[in-house]
Amino acid sequence: MVTTPSTPATVDSHGFAAIEGDHWIELLEDGTHVLIRPLRPEDRERERAFIQRLSPESRRNRFLGEVREVSPTLLDQLMQVDHHNTMAFVALVHDNGELREVGISRYGADEDGQRCECAVTVAEDWRHRGLAVALMRHLIEVARREGFKALYSIDSADNGQMRELASYLGFTRSPDADDSTLVIHTLRL
Repeated sequence: MVTTPSTPATVDSHGFAAIEGDHWIELLEDGTHVLIRPLRPEDRERERAFIQRLSPESRRNRFLGEVREVSPTLLDQLMQVDHHNTMAFVALVHDNGELREVGISRYGADEDGQRCECAVTVAEDWRHRGLAVALMRHLIEVARREGFKALYSIDSADNGQMRELASYLGFTRSPDADDSTLVIHTLRL
């Protein structure tokens, strides 16, 4: 996987229009390109549509419960990103002339300011290309830069894809002492 930092241009060689701010064009394992950048307020509708397109199992894994509709309250919470205590990176691709969200990684700091709970979600049709790894690497880099000591993720014990990703990225796995159906993946920064 190759990360190419980009600077604004009218249209780059991958077909993305001029983009201001931090962003990366990632070359995934299958040769496709995806734009990764911090989540912005104008991504609100993309985030809602992304969650709605996820399978019920993917929504259950992401939210550790059933989410049928994306409520305005949930969307408000997901869009709150201050770039220190909360951070989110969105992955975008062109789909019929529109930018479509195909993945997102995010963290939220604990009250102690030392650790962050993190999550990553990739659309079913974009899995097994290295996108989750790319999204998480950007998140890990920012968490380190912001001075956090650890990232952790609370996941369903039967979520094999998260188990695989967490292991690949160097997270340790332990059972949740309060709920035997959950595990906690932790990465010391």
